[in-house]
Amino acid sequence: MKAILLPTVAAGLWLAAGLPAAAQAPPAKTSATVTSAAAKPVASAPLAALFNTYSEEQARLFPLDGIFLGDNRYNDQLPNDQTHAFRQQLRQSYRQHLAALRKVNRAGLSADDRVSYDIFEYLLTDKLAELQQNSWLMPFAQFFSLPNTLPLLGAGTGAQPFKTVKDYDNWLGRAHGFPVWADSAIANFRAGMKAGVVLPKVLVLKTIPQLEALAVADPAKSLFYGPITKLPASFAEADKARLTAAYQQAIATDLAATYQKLATFLKTEYLPQARTTAGLSALPGGAQAYQYFVQTYTTTTKTPEEIYQTGLREVKRIQAEIGAVKTQVGFQGDLPAFFAYMRDEPKFRPFKTPQDVLAAYEAIHQRMAPNLSKLFGRTPKTPFEVRPVEAFRAASSSAQYSPGAPDGSRPGIFYVPILDATQYSTVAQPAMESLFLHEAIPGHHYQIALQLENKALPKFRQMSQYSAYMEGWGLYTESLGKELGLYTDPYQYAGALGGELHRAIRLVVDVGLHTKGMTREQAIQYMMANELISEQGATAEVERYMAMPGQALSYKIGQLKLRELRAKYEKQLGKKFNLKAFHDELLAGGAMPLAVLERKMDAWATRIK
Repeated sequence: MKAILLPTVAAGLWLAAGLPAAAQAPPAKTSATVTSAAAKPVASAPLAALFNTYSEEQARLFPLDGIFLGDNRYNDQLPNDQTHAFRQQLRQSYRQHLAALRKVNRAGLSADDRVSYDIFEYLLTDKLAELQQNSWLMPFAQFFSLPNTLPLLGAGTGAQPFKTVKDYDNWLGRAHGFPVWADSAIANFRAGMKAGVVLPKVLVLKTIPQLEALAVADPAKSLFYGPITKLPASFAEADKARLTAAYQQAIATDLAATYQKLATFLKTEYLPQARTTAGLSALPGGAQAYQYFVQTYTTTTKTPEEIYQTGLREVKRIQAEIGAVKTQVGFQGDLPAFFAYMRDEPKFRPFKTPQDVLAAYEAIHQRMAPNLSKLFGRTPKTPFEVRPVEAFRAASSSAQYSPGAPDGSRPGIFYVPILDATQYSTVAQPAMESLFLHEAIPGHHYQIALQLENKALPKFRQMSQYSAYMEGWGLYTESLGKELGLYTDPYQYAGALGGELHRAIRLVVDVGLHTKGMTREQAIQYMMANELISEQGATAEVERYMAMPGQALSYKIGQLKLRELRAKYEKQLGKKFNLKAFHDELLAGGAMPLAVLERKMDAWATRIK
């Protein structure tokens, strides 16, 4: 489960910026606070100018990201981020901005600006460290790739606007850039083959069908033909005819042919040289690369071994809590038997159609809605809806959230993968109630929508992508179920605990795969032995960890920090502690590294005290 945005250079959708241990931002000398969403931006002129210059440059370099801030200036562009020249351009940009930032007297800044300073320094330092990694030798896999993102944009139902003739022409321009991008990606794959830096074979086997599914020979049957089926009636007939012909041509030559080219390359040339190992430790420099991914995704200096041991402790603790629920419902048998019962019992699979599943999520929404105002003072204006994941990617997709437009023109979307509605479980996805809390409300929808809507933040902070904060918040919100009127069914609560157990198991499996020689098969068996998960689900999860080393660590590490902060302030403030105010302050400044967040929250507690 994850929040998604758009591809960055060497990473995936809505990923975290972070920081290697050797280059952390200096600790604040005084406490820092963040402006509220209602406040006006207040920044020193040099700092504001620097932030603006950076944001403008990023908008040009990464035009896909701008869609989510309503910046449609570059909607006709698809830069080739697979080239050495592009990476050099990024490296030069980050170095220049970092040098300019360090010329600013941090001590003379306001508390708000010091927070922005620290986040910006953290961001730039991490971006430079990212460029030292060899991720570019493995351009994409089955998770989070440009080839998988383009249909989300070009189908006519996603973030890319299709309202005007110019919008339609913009997409054609973007589609025209895909063949060049793909050729560079293939060149990078070949460089990886020569260097011995290749994807695991099982991931390549999952990626090929995704590409083939989009290599549709008949343009009218392509997902990319969606905008033509919805041509606005207001368009002139000449424009309709021209655009229809142009889309048919673009789908055939720029899109379908390119997807087929990528699929053929992976199948015939790359697959025979793909590796049989699972973890990064099997690659040249893999151990150092994994340490970077651990630090960038957790925004901490924790070692893989520390995280592994934390995972073992949390697995044991949460399994004991699930055992208590097992006793409560009077189940006779051990924990694996209880898991099997929750997995196999027909009453937990009541659905007949995908619409039944979506309606059940809306019912959860309505059930908890009256209690939201008790825990949150700030709520987003961005509308929200639940949709099934598109068929082409459903088999390898997790539930996920896609941000809406800050102006309300596009809703935030909770995507649910529904392969077979009759097999969709209410308690084993994990539990539907906890899943909705995490991916939708008050999880990613509140956190991301409030951040994007907050005009008081510099643009780079509106787009901040710290996975430990974001996924930590999502997992933390799962624990709010009882306070929001959910988890009245003990099986839903057991399922919610199962979801937390799953994130604890990730600490063990992710580190095990990438540092301890754990095989894909051993990881799958460990998950199935210790939680409620099917073999298909465990396989998809393990292959995700193989494709995105370290990302799965961010959930539990972030959640543990948020729990720690809540407990600390409850103790410090006593009767002055207000949970609604705590949540509002956590969300006020958007995503940030955990150390910066703790300094900001400490300042808040000091003010309250």
